[in-house]
Amino acid sequence: MVETLLLVGVVASVFVGFNIGGSSTGIAWGPAVGAGLLRKTTAAGLMTFFVFLGGWTVGQNVMETLSAGIIHIEISLAAGVAVLFFIGMGILVANVFGVPVPTSMTTVGAIAGLGLATDTLNFETIGWIVSWWVVTPIIGFWIGATIGRYVYPELNRRFEITSTEGPLLVFFPADSRLPIGFGPNTTTQEIAGTIVVFVIGCYMAFSAGASNVPNAVAPLVSSGALEPNTAIVVATLAIGLGGFTIARRTMESVGSELSDIPLLAALIVMITASTITTTLSWMGIPISLVMSSVMTIVGLGWGRATRPITAREAIRGSSDAEIAMGALTAEPDAPVTEIGAEESEAALDAGDLFNPRAVIKYVSMWIVGPSMSTLLAYGFFNVVFLVG
Repeated sequence: MVETLLLVGVVASVFVGFNIGGSSTGIAWGPAVGAGLLRKTTAAGLMTFFVFLGGWTVGQNVMETLSAGIIHIEISLAAGVAVLFFIGMGILVANVFGVPVPTSMTTVGAIAGLGLATDTLNFETIGWIVSWWVVTPIIGFWIGATIGRYVYPELNRRFEITSTEGPLLVFFPADSRLPIGFGPNTTTQEIAGTIVVFVIGCYMAFSAGASNVPNAVAPLVSSGALEPNTAIVVATLAIGLGGFTIARRTMESVGSELSDIPLLAALIVMITASTITTTLSWMGIPISLVMSSVMTIVGLGWGRATRPITAREAIRGSSDAEIAMGALTAEPDAPVTEIGAEESEAALDAGDLFNPRAVIKYVSMWIVGPSMSTLLAYGFFNVVFLVG
């Protein structure tokens, strides 16, 4: 019976990790694949390796919080399997609505529901986690807005990542002095840009592993059914499987929100979101790349859109000046517009980068998703484990 239950738990864990890999790989490597700098198979392989590295190192802190910090008792194997079920349900709901609900929030919600039902919830830890859930979007938005308003225009003018026709590198015969060299059309700038995209993709994959590996296996670790190291390997393989299969479509679309913005802007979002997520994971806070990524995108678009007016007018909304939406897609050689001046005609239409309705949709789902997993888990554990 125990072996069967453990098998069900591992299957549920693999299902969660599989879906995490499908979405995280697209976000981490979508820009590189979309720019033609990397093949999908290579991206999935790199994703698997760095996810493992992130989960094995920084992810241990998040694992400890999820498996032992949220409630005062060890999670039984049966309860762990049920928690994984609610996590999977949260991912399913997110897919149905087309909204990337942070898996970490759904995981915490399901475990918190168990704690409420058994009167073992650690309110101090939950309060600490939720406070960071509130602060993280603000930090992401503020960083994005600052870069978009004051730094991005100059970066866009000076730094452009391009991809020329033909192979990036070519291999020479074995008897040549150098085994490898630049392709026929490859430029030094293209090589430098490729290296930047590659390093940032690895960094984001590491961050995804640090935050998401524990989500897939923490309930089984808490129950003692799996050792932490074994659980990390299981989660990594599941995430890698998702990266090699369903992530191929998300990489083609360059990861939902990142598909509609230039490569430079996408890289800024990736660096910011990865740094925030890695830092909080090191602190043991269950957090998601999705939350940081989306709010950094919103901040970056808002910062560029409000350059025609002063910061005070933008914050207060007291100016009648027209906000130039979509300035993120301005041509690199366009003149940099001064603060308070109207944008040049080179700014293209990309108003969805700062769409209030989209922001409300995402934020509402971030609230509804974890709340639903908490309530469902509370009801289930209250009836099944306390009454039945």
